[in-house]
Parts: sequence; C-alpha cells; structure tokens
Amino acid sequence: MSAAQVGTRAPGEAPRFAVLEGVLERITYANEDNGYTVARVDTGRGAGDLLTVVGALLGAQPGESLRMEGRWGSHPQYGKQFTVENYRTILPATIQGIRRYLGSGLIKGVGPRIADRIVEHFGTDTLDVIEHRPERLIDVPGLGPKRTKKIIAAWEEQKAIKEVMVFLQGVGVSTSIAVRIYKEYGDASISVVRNEPYRLAADVWGIGFLTADRIAQAVGIPHDSPDRAKAGLQYALSQATDSGNCFLPQERLIADAVKLLQVDTGLVIDCLADLVGEEGVVREAVPDPQGGDPLTAVYLVPFHRAEISLSGQVLRLLRGQEDRMPAFRDVDWDRALRWLAGRTGADLAPEQRDAVRLALTEKVAVLTGGPGCGKSFTVKSVVTLARAKGAKVVLAAPTGRAAKRLAELTGAEASTVHRLLELRPGGDAAYDRDRPLDADLVVVDEASMLDLILANKLVKAVAPGAHLLFVGDVDQLPSVGAGEVLRDLLAEGSPVPSVRLTRIFRQAQQSGVVTNAHRINSGLPPVTQGLPDFFLFAEEDTEEAGRLTVDVVARRIPARFGLDPRRDVQVLTPMHRGPAGAGALNGLLQQAVTPARPDVPERRFGGRVFRVGDKVTQIRNNYEKGANGVFNGTVGVVTELSVEEQRLTVRTDEDEEVGYDFDELDELTHAYAVTIHRSQGSEYPAVVIPVTTGAWMMLQRNLLYTAVTRAKRLVVLVGSRRALGQAVRTVSAGRRFTALDHRLSGGGRGVQEGLVGGR
Repeated sequence: MSAAQVGTRAPGEAPRFAVLEGVLERITYANEDNGYTVARVDTGRGAGDLLTVVGALLGAQPGESLRMEGRWGSHPQYGKQFTVENYRTILPATIQGIRRYLGSGLIKGVGPRIADRIVEHFGTDTLDVIEHRPERLIDVPGLGPKRTKKIIAAWEEQKAIKEVMVFLQGVGVSTSIAVRIYKEYGDASISVVRNEPYRLAADVWGIGFLTADRIAQAVGIPHDSPDRAKAGLQYALSQATDSGNCFLPQERLIADAVKLLQVDTGLVIDCLADLVGEEGVVREAVPDPQGGDPLTAVYLVPFHRAEISLSGQVLRLLRGQEDRMPAFRDVDWDRALRWLAGRTGADLAPEQRDAVRLALTEKVAVLTGGPGCGKSFTVKSVVTLARAKGAKVVLAAPTGRAAKRLAELTGAEASTVHRLLELRPGGDAAYDRDRPLDADLVVVDEASMLDLILANKLVKAVAPGAHLLFVGDVDQLPSVGAGEVLRDLLAEGSPVPSVRLTRIFRQAQQSGVVTNAHRINSGLPPVTQGLPDFFLFAEEDTEEAGRLTVDVVARRIPARFGLDPRRDVQVLTPMHRGPAGAGALNGLLQQAVTPARPDVPERRFGGRVFRVGDKVTQIRNNYEKGANGVFNGTVGVVTELSVEEQRLTVRTDEDEEVGYDFDELDELTHAYAVTIHRSQGSEYPAVVIPVTTGAWMMLQRNLLYTAVTRAKRLVVLVGSRRALGQAVRTVSAGRRFTALDHRLSGGGRGVQEGLVGGR
C-alpha cells in the first residue's frame, strides 16, 4: 500500500489534511481514558520501514489495514509522524497483508498457524471466500467442520461489531465498550445508542453518565432535556456511593448536578421531584453524620433499602427469643476457660475472655482491635468452644486471602462472603431470610471491608437464633463500597455489644511492624532505624521514589530476605496516578519482574500488555465468571494465553481457574502495585509503600496505618520524610454520609418520599 498526501502547502502554512493507508504493525502506547495512541504502521514501502502515527486510534488492532485521515507533522524528539483525526478499517489485498490480518488474533479460532494454511490454500481470494463462500473453508487441510463453523461465527460477529464501532467512533468510544454494547443489545445496538443513549450508563459496565452524555449530544439529545437532567442526578448519586456515601444531602446533590449538567437550578429541582415520584430515588430526613442540623438525605433506591433492611435484620437477631447455642447461657465460664487453655496452650487476657463470653452469649457482637492485640487468638478460642458444644460454625471474610488466613488460624473451613452466600448473576444470593444458612455461629473476619450492600445480604442469611460475630479493625480504612458498617455498629448508642482489645502482647511488641502500626495510629511517627523489619528509603523526588520502589521490590528485598518479588512482595500506593502511583509502577514492575520474552505469549489491550506470569486483579464484580462470580479485588496470576482462541486464564488466590476473552480484559489490571484501598483484607509477607509529596492530598493516618497492617514480616517505606509526617499528622476528614447508626439506635422511622423500604 502507499501513502497519499492530499494537497501541498507553502512554507509557514498550517499542515493540510492528508490520507494514509497502511497495516498496523504494533501499538507502542495507548491511553484508555482519552483514546490517544502511538503506533507504527507499514505503508508497504519495503525495507521494514515503519511510520509513526499518533492520535485517535483506540480500537484498532495490530494486523488490521487502516485508512487514516489526518495531518503530517514532526516531533522534536521522534521526527516525522502522522497525526490521525479519524480512521476506518479496510480489508488487505496482498497475500502478506491477508496473512498478517487473519493471524493477528482478530478472528477467534484463527492464529498464525491456521492463517498460514487458509492463505496458502486460497491466496488473494481468502477474504472473499470467508465473506461469501465460507463453506469452502472445510477444504483447507486440518480444518474440520467444528473449527470451520467457529471461524464463520467469529467472522460474522466481528463484522457486526465493526458496524457498531464505525457508528461509535465519532464519539470516541473504545473497542471494548463497543463490544459490550453489542453483547448487551445485539442487533438493536445502534437503535438504542441513537434513541436511548442514557440507558447505556445503567445497562453497560464501563459506560458512565459522561460517556453516555457525549453520545447523547452526538445524536441530538437537547442539553436541557429532562431525561438528561434525571440521568445526571442519578450519576451524581452513584458517584457519591462510589466514594463511600450511602446518600447525599439534597442541597449538595442539587449543587453537584447543576455543576455537572450546566443547566438551571430550577430544572434540576423539578427533575429531582420527578425522580422521587417515579421511585428512582428516595428522600428522607436524617441526622447529619457530621453533627450539624438534620438534613434531607437523597438515596438511590438500593442503598436506602439496604440500610433499612440491615438495621432491621441486626435488631431482629439481637431481640429474637430463639437461641441456637443455649448451652452457653448457664455455662461455668471458669471451668470452660480452663478447659480452653488446656486445648490451646495459653490463657486468655481479661478483655479476650470478655470477648469470648460476649460472642457465645449475645446474638450479635463486635470484636475490634489493632495488630498484635490477640484478635486472631480470640476468634480461635470462640470457634474452639462453640465446636466443643456441637455448634455448627461458619467462617467467612470479604476476600479470598482473608478467608484462607481465617481457615489456617481456626483449622476449620472458611470462604469468602460471596461464595458463602452463593451470589448469582444480578447479585441475588442463594441464601437469604427465606433460606437461611445452616449455622449456629457465623464469624466474619476483616469486617471493616464490609460495605452496606454486602453486609445486608450477609445478615439477611443468618438464621433466627444464630450468633453473628463481626471481627475487624475499626481504625483501618472503611470499605471500598458505600457505608461504614463496622463503625456504625460500634457507634455511640448502638445496641450491638462489643469488645475492643487494646493490650499488645509481648511477642507482638518485638515486631517493628506492629509497634509502628500502633505508633502511627496514635499520631506518632514510626521508628525507621535500628529495626530488622521496618525500613525507610528516603527520597524527596517523586519520580526517583518510583524508580527506587521498583529497585527495592525487584532486587533489594529478594537479595536481602530471599522473598519472591511477585508472590511475596506487594507495593501499596496512596493513589493510582502519578510517577509513584499504582499505574506507573505497574508498568515498571512488569518490566522488572515479568519482562517480554520471545517464548512468553502476550496480548496488548489499550495501554496494557498482559503476559503469562503477570500478577493481575479483577476491578469489577462479575457474577457470570467462575463458580460463584469473580469480585472486585480478586487477585491472581495469568497462567495461559492463547492468541488463537483470544483468551487468557487467571488462577486466582482462591485457586480457581478463570477464563477471560480478550474483549473482557478491561476487567483486569496489573497488581504488582495496588492502591492501599484495594489491599484491604489482604496480608502479604512484605509490603513496600511509596510515600511521596505527589500524593499529598491522599496522605492520611488511617491510609498509612492500613498499609502497614497489611504486612506480616516486613515493611519498607520509600519516599519523603515530609510526606510521611503529613500522613501521620492528618486525621481523616469527617464521616461518610450514612444513617445506619441512627437506624440501629431506634431513630430509623423518618418520613420518606418515593419508596417504603423493603427487606
């Protein structure tokens, strides 16, 4: 193919419009947020001469022949390049181009080997045969009826997706989202996008209001449309829940929506009233969690229902007359604890004894405390005594790692909350109030991670008369999802009995990790010299701190401590962005720990490259995957990758093999470095924490405390002493907007508009 430039220009004149045709050889950089891509194309000039193209190419795949429209220019460092303004895919005409196109993995079931066979058989007629006479594929040696049928189906699907892609390209929608739109709506995709664009935000994961709004404007939906205003209000509320709030005060919601939509306040107020009338949202008067005057709370319906339901279920359990562990009502506790000490080989401290008694005599109880204070041993004691009396004990935690740790600690089976409840597609649980768990005692570890929605599903599944024990460290970060369930259960006036363990045991006092965690939690700077398990590598420059972090993980820790940088070491960052953020560090750590090799298959997706051996994490709840879904925060390692089948396999921390089609790879991100929020509930032999001034706004005491308490053996801080001081001094600002504590204390019968909360 050849390059063609349309028009010429005089010296000093702006670059004119041009057209360039070529085969996309490789993508060297892609920004998934804005679609900006840097790629190399072969224009057919021979001698392996590749041109650099930059611009809106997100969605194009290596091997495709492209017709690109744009302008020629020159980069001071990289030289001549072509800036793409738009493009379309064209079918290649040469044998080499067809072979490259078919073998690129674009068509599921066709890899380089099969592509060679097909092209060798049909030559330049290959694509015409697949398009118009696909039944002839069976003539190709080695292609049986089954594979032929699969290739034909994949070709047809690819064509249909391309139509959607062409339509969406003008509004900057990426391939992965176009594929999901097609999977959701099929042949109706273009009709839905054109006529009901705001449906996309509700129906298709990865499309929020902003993308739907951009599409809506492109298809002519008016700026002041009531549909747009209602969608904007619901988006503002969903953003608030993503930030951990269960509701927003009405005044703040209206102000946020006006700013987002750039429309009159009156329109927003009217549309909010319409949403309440349509039962799209709920309004209710509640106390201000920050301590001010009562306010009008506006909830999305699922969060309002969950808050009312959770408080009602907790009170139902507490007040119920039935007791599935009646043996502990009249037990001789001195004798029972002596027997327990004989079994475990250690006496309980007074506050631990109180916690054991509480868990076995109260229907709902909370055990909290920091590291080294004996929470784990207390839980083991509760489980040992309960099982000695023949009680059925069920153990659960929000993450696979935490569940494994709980099982090792107690010697009993433990599972994630999701698996325990057998959550199904759509989020419904197999166990609920009508079909409760067959358990006399339910113990939930790492309860600080429980968000409102999951906690509600769990408590609904606890049978009347069963005992429920929440265990967690209330000083850690609250849940990633909406709510502050553990904090609300422990709030002043809560009817839920609790014990806080405060004594640090002698063995734990010898750990620099434990003692420094308590120092940080008390507002004191950690000791960073003279300890065998807690270090600070001081570096004021943020970029240098990022590079030093990689060196510590990939070289220094393995050399000094013999730990595996992928399996045993976890980088925990305050934020995702920036040179010492999780995004940048994942790229650098992948290069250091799992570099590209000729014998290791890989797949580029947007700005990321996935390889066999990569450490990855799931970034959304997907109830369709695995035995009982795969959930946000699940970590695993890529064990297989097939370009031909367009699929990779991840072995999760729960030892489950989970498959991902290449068009689902936006559900995965690398996990060599993760944000501290995403690390909750997990423990690692060693953690490395970049603490830099680049993350100044995120540096808070509970963030640093949570990061340090994730380590079992070793903590290495990398960065600025000034930033470390800022983190220790700064107490988290204010409470999230929740009303669970208010409802638990008996104040949950406020006036509601829009819906009567159900169970």
